[in-house]
This record gives sequence, C-alpha cells and structure tokens, in this order.
Amino acid sequence: MTDTGTGAYTAASEASASAESAPEVLSGIRVLDCSIAMAGPFAAQRLGDLGADVIKVEPPTGEWQRHAAAGGATGNRINVSFLSLNRNKRSIGVDLKSAEGKEILYELVKSADVFLQNYRPGVAGRLGVDYETLRQINPSLVYVSISGYGEDGPYRNRPGQDLLLQAMSGAMLSAGSAGNPPTPAGQYLVDAVTASTAFEGVLAALFHRERTGEGQLVTVNMLDAITTLQMQELSVFTVGGVGQHRSEQPHAHVYIRAPYGTFSTADGYLALAMPDLHTLGEVIGEPSFLGMDTETDSWAHRDEIYRKTAERLTTRTTAEWMEALGAVGIWAGPVYGYQDLVDDEQIKHNGTFIEYEHPTEGLVKTPGFPYKLSATPARIDRGAPLTGEHTREILVELGYDPARVDELAAAGAVAVPADEPAPEPAGERA
Repeated sequence: MTDTGTGAYTAASEASASAESAPEVLSGIRVLDCSIAMAGPFAAQRLGDLGADVIKVEPPTGEWQRHAAAGGATGNRINVSFLSLNRNKRSIGVDLKSAEGKEILYELVKSADVFLQNYRPGVAGRLGVDYETLRQINPSLVYVSISGYGEDGPYRNRPGQDLLLQAMSGAMLSAGSAGNPPTPAGQYLVDAVTASTAFEGVLAALFHRERTGEGQLVTVNMLDAITTLQMQELSVFTVGGVGQHRSEQPHAHVYIRAPYGTFSTADGYLALAMPDLHTLGEVIGEPSFLGMDTETDSWAHRDEIYRKTAERLTTRTTAEWMEALGAVGIWAGPVYGYQDLVDDEQIKHNGTFIEYEHPTEGLVKTPGFPYKLSATPARIDRGAPLTGEHTREILVELGYDPARVDELAAAGAVAVPADEPAPEPAGERA
C-alpha cells in the first residue's frame, strides 16, 4: 500500500493480504474530483477504492463537507462526514478563481481520464471548467456533471438537497399511515443512489472510451436517480393504475399486502413481510385470520390485520417469534439499531466493515466496498486527506519547480499544510 508521507494505511480484513498484491481494475485511471458534499465525493471514493488515482481539487480553505459535521461527529483534524466520503484520494488545495489556479487545473486535465463536479448549474462555465472548455484540452476526457434537478429546465436553480428530493420523489407517501406526516428515509437516500448512478456512468463511459478512444459528457441528476430507483412502484401507478393509498395503520409500503411492516414485541421490534394469513393466524393464535383469503382480504382489511397482528406479537420476545415464524416459512426479521448491525454475525462474516489507521484520526472503522471482484479487489491505500496535503506532490508531478510551488502558496493560489510530506520525484503517481 502507498505511503503518502503521513503514514501507511493498513486494512484490517481477511482480504487485505491478497489485495496487497492483486491488480487494481482502475489502476492508471486519474480522476479529478471537484465535487462537494456527498453524491460526488462518494462516487469518486468508489473509483478510488478500485485503484483510480483520485485527486480531490478543493479550495485552499477546504471542501464544504470538511466544515459540516453530521451528528456533530468532529475528529482531530478531519470530521467524520468528510472522512467517510474521501478515502483513497489525494488533496490539492487550489484557488480556481485565480489565473494560476486555473492554469494548474488545466495542466491536471491534460493527464486526467475523469473529471467530476457537482457545481450549481452555470458555475462550471463561469469558472472555465465546463465540458466544452475541458474537452478542448483533453478530447478523451470523461466529464461527469451532477446536478439536483438537471442541467437546465424550470428547476435548475433549486437546491439539490437530499430531503427535498425525497419529498419530491413521491416515495414518502409510499410508507407510513394516513393522517400522519410523510415518512422520509433514515439515510441520505437520494445522495447515495445518485453517487451509485454517477459511479455506473463513469464506468460505462470509460468502457466506451476503451472501445472508441472518445470521451464524453455524463450528466446525472438527483431527481432522475431517485425516480428511476422506484421502477416497480411507479410502474404499478403508471401502468397498473393503482394509486398511493396509505391506510390508517403504519403500513410499510402502500403497494404490498398486509401485514407488512414493523411490530412491537415483548422486548423490541420485529419486521414481518407478506405472510400467508392462515399460517400466520395459526402461529400467533389469531382465529379471524384462518378464514381469510391472503390475496384479497389482505388488501381489503389492511388496518384490521395490522391491529390484530400487533396485539398478538407483543406477547413474546423477538427471538421467540423469529423461531416460531421461521419454522413455518414466514418472512420475519429483527429491527436493528446501528450497534446491532455492527455486531451481527453475518456482517462480520461478510467483512462489511473495514478498519484502517489514519495518521490524524487513529483507527477508522467504516463500511467498505459494496461488492467483491475476484481478480481485482477494492482496497484502501489511504484515508481522507488533509486540505492540500498532496498539493506539492501533485504539482511536482506536473513539472512545477519546488520554488514555484512556494511562490504559489505564498500568493494564496494553492494550499499546502504546514506539516506537508516531502515532495516525490516528478512523474510518479501515488
């Protein structure tokens, strides 16, 4: 693994030894990550996990996410929000509003394969880093632009924030109960699916370039990402003609028959999904279910079925119900908190979480890469960088004289940390 001068990073997982010597599927691909917040940085991190050289281009004061700590989880020098979305990247702190900074960016573009940004519509053009400008410098560049609602159109200037997109997507009215407020997801769902969409777009465009040598513009917007995620639900509405009708009880999904949702038990909560009503009635001791037709009555009597199921399930523990329901093939599972998830035996078996040492933040335990490649596994070479941690290293690679770097830093055109590592020879990539 690469030592950036601030300490080596070691992934504590069973696969780390084999990953050390395995090839990286995106080795040799250079990504310029000019994005902020979650969707763009998350997509770029995935590319870095697969071996791409991801250079995070951020202002001398640091990217916005460095200063916005989710849950108030600050770190020593890097908050947890930034730490979680920016591993396997190098940082160059550069002022793109300065002539010198723009010149540096253009030099980086010459050797880049992917450029990723999620500026507000129009900002890239004003900065001179729009697709048409950069393609003149590097015609084979894959340029990824992420927006909230689209590159143009009536909503182009609306704020692309996760909760606002969840609200607009219609998904909030597919869960919960009638008369209660719409139900948002318990994670940054739109940001996450947009990141995955952008990641897929980059890989598709790189595959096209591999065949043709041509770069291209890839546009991704959060509204389309969350809309297409609901392929089945929206087709039920547009093709099947079935509207979103929330029932009085907190049903988990308007298009799935009862009982479907979470229920209190004697010691916690249980998730229950689409059981045969006769079988469920036998197990929980509810005689009214025995004569019901699962396919028709489960829709006609959703609230009644929910209430009676809820009353019965409070009489035994989650583990007891799991055993009893599982014995007859009913789909049921425990409702976890985060500690339960981290401690789960299947999560441990899968190696879902990875650990590595960060030079300023110590031991970092975080979710790893979401899928496994047998020949080219993902790996952690470095954690999230300090602002401008690799500015000097990257500029020396571009051919800048160390004295010139000092001049740029003194002028505020670039950022270099006070405790920066010694520069590496020109031409080398981390």
